[in-house]
Amino acid sequence: MRYQTALMILGVTLLTACGSDSGGGETPTPTPTPTPIAAPGKASLTLPENNKPCETGEVSGATASVIFTWSSGDDTESFDLAITNSDTNQITNRTNLTATTATVPLTRGHRYAWKVTSKNKGTQTTASDTYKFYLAGDGEENAAPLSAEAIAPQPGSSVTASEAGTITLEWETADPDSDTLTYTLLIDTVDGRQEATEDNQNLTTNTKEVSVEANTIYYWSIITSDGSISVNSDVFSFRVD
Repeated sequence: MRYQTALMILGVTLLTACGSDSGGGETPTPTPTPTPIAAPGKASLTLPENNKPCETGEVSGATASVIFTWSSGDDTESFDLAITNSDTNQITNRTNLTATTATVPLTRGHRYAWKVTSKNKGTQTTASDTYKFYLAGDGEENAAPLSAEAIAPQPGSSVTASEAGTITLEWETADPDSDTLTYTLLIDTVDGRQEATEDNQNLTTNTKEVSVEANTIYYWSIITSDGSISVNSDVFSFRVD
């Protein structure tokens, strides 16, 4: 009997020891969470200046070498430069630039828009403002005005009309030759390209008060003329609360 009891105690001891070993071991080290990379800062464009005639570099026939410069924002490692010919919509790209300048050959006698996108090792990018300029052709006597940009209301925004049921539209543009400009305002609830009313034609200032209705989306655009050449803007929109 004592012998059997001793065997039972020994068996329990062995089972307990085995159970302890099977549940032991070191706790796995957790994988550290990567530190998020901040979005790069916004680049500040320098040259060519916005809405100004472009000072060209080397000229070769129908093309000219244009020098683009900008300043870097914080946390930036590289840049993408995008230049759009506003007359043909052709885009010229220079990617993964590490310097804050680039020289690009462009066709003369056209309007251009350019911007810089800042990048780093993270997944976020930051776009600069967009600048516009005109690259004059050889012996040109008159350059086309630059297309108008909406100042107010901001495109896609919501606005509240005055007590009189009006809002004021404002836009900006420029002419490379410093010609006197006139404007035609197209505003409607369809596409911003409907025929202008008489009181919205031959405007001499870059603002216009218009009557609007609540809970309505409006589309508008500007035709800029220097007396010889007329240029259509993009279509902008806003909603009246």
